[in-house]
Amino acid sequence: MKRKEILVGLMVTLALVLLFFGINFLKGVNIFKAANYYYAGYSNVEGLATSAPVTLNGYKVGLVRNIKYQFDNPGNVVVEFSVDKELRLPRNTQAVISSDLLGTASIVLRLGDASEGFYAVGDTVPGSVNAGLMGSVNETIMPAVSAVIPKVDTLLTSLNTLVSDPALATSVRRIDDITLELDASVRSLRSLMEALAPTVQNVNSITTNVDTITGNLTVVSAALAEAPVDSLMNELNRTAANLEQLTAALNNPDSSIGRLTSDPELYNNINATVMSLDSLFVDIKRNPKRYISIKLL
Repeated sequence: MKRKEILVGLMVTLALVLLFFGINFLKGVNIFKAANYYYAGYSNVEGLATSAPVTLNGYKVGLVRNIKYQFDNPGNVVVEFSVDKELRLPRNTQAVISSDLLGTASIVLRLGDASEGFYAVGDTVPGSVNAGLMGSVNETIMPAVSAVIPKVDTLLTSLNTLVSDPALATSVRRIDDITLELDASVRSLRSLMEALAPTVQNVNSITTNVDTITGNLTVVSAALAEAPVDSLMNELNRTAANLEQLTAALNNPDSSIGRLTSDPELYNNINATVMSLDSLFVDIKRNPKRYISIKLL
């Protein structure tokens, strides 16, 4: 009987030991690893819970062991936390409670100056609270949002008034009419452009012909540039000089040609001679035998 009682006692003891280790394991407490314990005081722990991590530069160096409200000193909360045995906290180190975006709180150690010495194990480290992202939102963004909401309400009221105004509907209908007129104008312009297409082609043909004529004129100009203009001008100058001499001779009464044109007596004699020759030719035609005798042998 005693043997059974001893066996039951051992089983209960073993169960309690396993329960103790299990609870500490779930809390993240390694009872086989030595640690230093410190305390920090806060007026608000911002949702900090037991077994919350204690970090240094983002690395976990300990955890929160216990949180106790000081009923004899209302408004103050004492947090017991442990850190790695090898970590020594310099003076002026702060234990800052920081919350992430999801609201999970942890203690972030901000080490002080080691030249002023170190805290002894069990000392109280100054604590502070960092509002975090949500706190910044509540402190900065929410007041701005609260100031903007009345303006948004006024804007919506004005917008509703504008939408309900009959003049807006009339303006929209006018815009529709203008759009239809613009569409008709665009169609008319498109038809006009299609009608002008042959004319544009003719203009292009004329332009091509003009280019051809311009090219021919260029060739003619080149030919004229290469023509013997100097010799032609010399010939014209000589001809003009000869005409000038002939004109001078005709105008000079002492020359033979001048006498012929200016002496009436000479003109009359020549005229009488021509008339006599004409009479002679007429008489020869009428009486050829008088002037021509044919003898037959």
